[in-house]
Amino acid sequence: MERSARAAQYARLIRLARDDVGMSQAELASAAGIQQPTISAYENGSKRPRPETLQTILRAARLRPSVALAVFAEDVREAALRHRLHDVRVFGSALRGTDSESSDIDLLVAVSPGASLFDLGGFSSEVETLTGFSTDVLTDSQVDNAYFAHVSQEAVLL
Repeated sequence: MERSARAAQYARLIRLARDDVGMSQAELASAAGIQQPTISAYENGSKRPRPETLQTILRAARLRPSVALAVFAEDVREAALRHRLHDVRVFGSALRGTDSESSDIDLLVAVSPGASLFDLGGFSSEVETLTGFSTDVLTDSQVDNAYFAHVSQEAVLL
């Protein structure tokens, strides 16, 4: 992804995380130990935060996995295809809107022929890197198990 597109994603992520908890830019800046004009510059995309600064801001805003997933949905779908997976669906607290900053991301995927456990692990790792949240990935064949039957009924396409 090109640098300006990633900066736009970070800007959107900060803004959505802040809006999600009802903080003003000044409140977020105070909570993160950053000046308000800097938060404004990050949100309008004129500045790109360093990774550690971004994490500080997102922690202060109590970023939820559902917000990160909304921002990075297209990247997650592209990662799935690279790992021979498709039909990425979300279930669990991120879908229901009951997630918190300590929640994980639960995904259900269809596996293409030739995909391996390495593809599943690589996909999970890539989603974790993109979103900053632990990610559990189930496959369609796993939800045939009675224990996971509710997952296929609950899951919706990302």
